[in-house]
Amino acid sequence: MSGIAEFAAVTLDCPEPPALAAFYAALTGGEITYDTPEAAAVKLPNGLDVYFQGVPGHRAPTWPEGDRPQQFHLDLYVDDLDKAEARVAELGGGTFEFQPGQDRWRVLSDPAGHPFCACLRQT
Repeated sequence: MSGIAEFAAVTLDCPEPPALAAFYAALTGGEITYDTPEAAAVKLPNGLDVYFQGVPGHRAPTWPEGDRPQQFHLDLYVDDLDKAEARVAELGGGTFEFQPGQDRWRVLSDPAGHPFCACLRQT
């Protein structure tokens, strides 16, 4: 079946687009391609784009449950979960206490509080 649309990017709401773009660019080796106080963009090494949109009063999702549940999350492949967790912390992100897939993935957060998974690359 042929579709009528082409995937362009995923956009994350956040309080500070330039800061979040810098985090994801450093984490993934991507390139910041657009950067204003209201919006920013990162071109990932695989060619996909991640956009960041400033939202006044942004409140991070609560995970794994709560009054602001996540509606989606990003999955990123890594070769070493411990190194990925340490690098995320160096860049200003965090780790959640609840870890359902500890040996295969880690649920981490970016500086704006969005949960994402660092998934062990299968070789």
